[in-house]
Amino acid sequence: MKGAPSRLRLFLRLLIAPLAAAALAVVSVGAQSAHAATDLSTVAEALRESPVYVDPAASGLLSSADAEALADKIEDADEPIFVAVLPADYPTQDLFRNLRTETGITGVYAIRLGDRFDAQADSSVLSNQAVANLVTAVQGAGDPKAQLNDFVDDALRSNPGGTAPSSWSDAGDEGVDAGALAAAGAVVVAGGVGAYALVRRSRRRKEEERREALAKLAVVVDEDITAFGEELERLDFHPAEAGASDAMRADYERALDTYEKAKSLMAAATRPEEVRAVTQTLDDGRFSLTRLAARREGLPLPERRAPCFFDPRHGPSAADVQWSPELGTPREVPVCAADRDRLADGRDPMIREVETASGARRPYWDAGPAYGPWAGGYYGGGILPALLVGTMLGSMMATPSYAAVYGSGYGDFGTASGYGGGDVSGADFDTGDFSDGFGGGDFGGGGGFGGGDFGGF
Repeated sequence: MKGAPSRLRLFLRLLIAPLAAAALAVVSVGAQSAHAATDLSTVAEALRESPVYVDPAASGLLSSADAEALADKIEDADEPIFVAVLPADYPTQDLFRNLRTETGITGVYAIRLGDRFDAQADSSVLSNQAVANLVTAVQGAGDPKAQLNDFVDDALRSNPGGTAPSSWSDAGDEGVDAGALAAAGAVVVAGGVGAYALVRRSRRRKEEERREALAKLAVVVDEDITAFGEELERLDFHPAEAGASDAMRADYERALDTYEKAKSLMAAATRPEEVRAVTQTLDDGRFSLTRLAARREGLPLPERRAPCFFDPRHGPSAADVQWSPELGTPREVPVCAADRDRLADGRDPMIREVETASGARRPYWDAGPAYGPWAGGYYGGGILPALLVGTMLGSMMATPSYAAVYGSGYGDFGTASGYGGGDVSGADFDTGDFSDGFGGGDFGGGGGFGGGDFGGF
């Protein structure tokens, strides 16, 4: 229930404010009846605490219970989707852009304003076209509850990038005393409204998935580190041996350092994405050993190449050859000399197999998403997507939601492609994602206000 007291304070403010306003209206004879718009900073503050905000003047559009259920759905999915329900006469000038600025969090923003609806998003989370399609799909739903739920369901199926902002779960419990709780009870009784229920099932599931992935990776990485240590021993190099040069000693020292560094990094790893640094370090160490071996044999120094695709323990690749996985399309992969010869003879390469969720052993590219960080360290940058296209691992890593559990930065995959939902960026965002109008003054779907303002409301 972490964060519940903070949300309770917000809930109290939103409930008490309209009650106080109503009382004031009774006392103040002849007071203006026109609606005074809730300040946008208040709306933004509420959205930083919960994914759904219903303006007191728009409470007839979505009940407290329906808003709570919608918020729970978004929180359970752990996705950065924000929903605001505002009265029909709410000011619309630059509404989306200003709300995004005030909230300061990357995500998908949906607004129901009276009987109209639209949404916009940071393109790093969901493309403008995707948002437009989602909005168009729900325009026919007149009932606010059905429309908002349909939009959220469709948006979740679209795999928006990133995760929910941490502020939804990190709010502290300080400052809530017995008086506040008593007031809350009075408000609940007076208004007949149930208390907010916080659900964090999705976050717990993702954390458990991360722990299980890290445990699998620890086994594979330990095998890699052990194999590298055995290579060091087989090399049998002694810095003081006859013919040893400073360059040889430097290569050997780098190899020893990477061996120790890899062990330290793995021991300190707490999340799957941290394994990427371990395998990248091992790749650096193997290249140092390859250079050392070439110096000792008087051969030309090797160029830096990716490790053998079939098993990085084979060392740096010697060539690029055409190969295709089972039922997959051909692609060029880096291979060691031994596997190059096997393929040339029509034999199968020596493929690294790892444990799957069922306990069976499969090639790492068909063993599940956990092995992405492991492969990312060996085949970083733009090479990895080309190697894994059409494989189980490649298909999983190509989705925006992959980075939420297994990290990012795998060439064209993950948040390196711009998937940063839930990140706190303040006013630093592409205003082009939020400045296009609704088009012709009506709600056409995620863009087209015209003139850069939101006059379409």
